[in-house]
Amino acid sequence: MIQQKEPVEKPIQLMDKRQLELAIELVKSTFEEKLAEALNLMKVQAPIILAVKSGLNDNLSGTEKPVAVNVKGLASGSAEVVQSLAKWKRQRLKELNIPYEYGLYTDMKALRQDEDLSPVHSVYVEQWDWEKHIDKKSRSISYLKSQVQKIYKALMETEELVSSVYPELKRALPEKIHFIHSEDLLIRFPELSSKEREDLIVKSYGAVFIIGIGGVIGTKGEIHDVRAPDYDDWSSPSYDRYKGLNGDLLVWNSELNQAMELSSMGIRVDKASLAVQLAIADELQREQFPFHQAVFNNDLPLSIGGGIGQSRVVMFLLKKSHIGEIQHGIWPQQRDESFNSNGSSHLEIDFL
Repeated sequence: MIQQKEPVEKPIQLMDKRQLELAIELVKSTFEEKLAEALNLMKVQAPIILAVKSGLNDNLSGTEKPVAVNVKGLASGSAEVVQSLAKWKRQRLKELNIPYEYGLYTDMKALRQDEDLSPVHSVYVEQWDWEKHIDKKSRSISYLKSQVQKIYKALMETEELVSSVYPELKRALPEKIHFIHSEDLLIRFPELSSKEREDLIVKSYGAVFIIGIGGVIGTKGEIHDVRAPDYDDWSSPSYDRYKGLNGDLLVWNSELNQAMELSSMGIRVDKASLAVQLAIADELQREQFPFHQAVFNNDLPLSIGGGIGQSRVVMFLLKKSHIGEIQHGIWPQQRDESFNSNGSSHLEIDFL
């Protein structure tokens, strides 16, 4: 782990670029180490492009278009930049013969050209993408919660270290993360949008895991947020009358006065839930891809996995108001006035 050598006497918002680079690396190296230890993960190398015909690239919500890559000697449009690695990681579990209760993680770099840019969204995505081999009995809401709690503990331990190195950064995470199903959230706040519901519940508890992202909730066919049909299981029973073995981990960002998602994760589809979800999403044409055939034929390990936003974790723990202070990206000319006036710019942000 890289240790911070130099004392910092001024607020971290005013650190110079070199000092902040050290702080960013401290957060990343610490959390990565604690995440791997908590979930029994080994680090593996990851691709930046995938063959289109493999079907391994993720469609995220199902509408985002991957960046096409024309490679000399290959057919035009035969490759594309990854958007995330949910399906690729599961295949890699099999290739590496990783046993039950162990898994892998990658330092994933991706491009999402259809992203709605904002202080917390960038076209450039960097995640700790992780996947863990599980057995059939672990496909349950209790197991999902146990893994969320381990990730949250790793986050709290990282915050504790950061606050010890930079005393001006007061700890903000509560001792426990709160769990709630997206259907319960709808029942509590039926007149609000899903984003408004998130803001209310996360501001109240500080850290929340919302269960059941992608499936229909309520009586009007509403979906809390869209989720592709072929990685997270959002259709299997979870508890009571509810469905979904996946969810989002959110924390309260006091710099922006809003909830901020740090991770999307879940137990992955088995052959039954994949068939159901492809039909619901009207995506039956995906059945022809090798990955989907492997799921249907029980040729891939059952798993749980997710992505944890690196820049967002750093942004949250270092109390930054724009993701561009942590990573290199591009954004529209219009910028948040609070970011523009706080004098906290770390990187030379490109506003086009």
